[in-house]
Amino acid sequence: MNRGEVPIGRGLLYGLYSRRLRRRLIGKDLPGHVAMIIDGNRRWARLRELQTVAHGHRAGAAKYHEFLEWCDDLGISVATLYLLSTDNLTGRTADELTGLFEIIADLAEDLSHFRNWSVQHVGSTDGLPPELVATLVAAEERSRDNGGLHINLAVGYGGRREIADAMRSIVKKHHDEGGELETLAEILTPELIGEHLYTVGQPDPDLVIRTSGEQRLSDFMLWQSAHSEFYFVEALGPDLREVDFLRALRDFSRRQRRFGS
Repeated sequence: MNRGEVPIGRGLLYGLYSRRLRRRLIGKDLPGHVAMIIDGNRRWARLRELQTVAHGHRAGAAKYHEFLEWCDDLGISVATLYLLSTDNLTGRTADELTGLFEIIADLAEDLSHFRNWSVQHVGSTDGLPPELVATLVAAEERSRDNGGLHINLAVGYGGRREIADAMRSIVKKHHDEGGELETLAEILTPELIGEHLYTVGQPDPDLVIRTSGEQRLSDFMLWQSAHSEFYFVEALGPDLREVDFLRALRDFSRRQRRFGS
């Protein structure tokens, strides 16, 4: 048997189990917005002794595409993908970043042509190459009027940076309208801040999933995830299976969401 092939019996059992999980989700409360952190791409490449970590990032991008199909097929309306953080821009080598920029551009281009999906860049363009920014803008414009799954591509994204950008936007708008500092303090509310986030107008994520066994947010959607449910998967990003996702949804459907009450 070739490496990577699944024995017939095991594949059959996997299919039966997957279908059973899907059936048990019928009529259950499913998240409308799922945020995903595909983590562990570099470890995945090293464990397989691949020449560069770019192979892992490519595999992770392919998994993101597969993940989005799972979401769409189940009627989930919004998905946010954490592709490149502001910390990554200063913590990765130039060679790795160059590869990541190309992979992200390819993914954005592909998603904007797939099904009836709409793509939106959420994040800052600071530190991103002009070619990638142009590709993200083009993908967003091309798919803007599509009514299918809405996909947020978090590129050059940091939760603290997003909140700081929102505050700067509020202060600038208030100043441009001739407002004074005292009146700004009076109108500053969580609702107003929400109106200046990258994801303005969108529902907050109901469920945040992270792969590779890491149990932290890493500066991802800090504001929006205040009342989100979290689910952590041991599998490295490229090894994520549909049954892992279905188990996350099953777990979500069993939780009693309290929203701080």
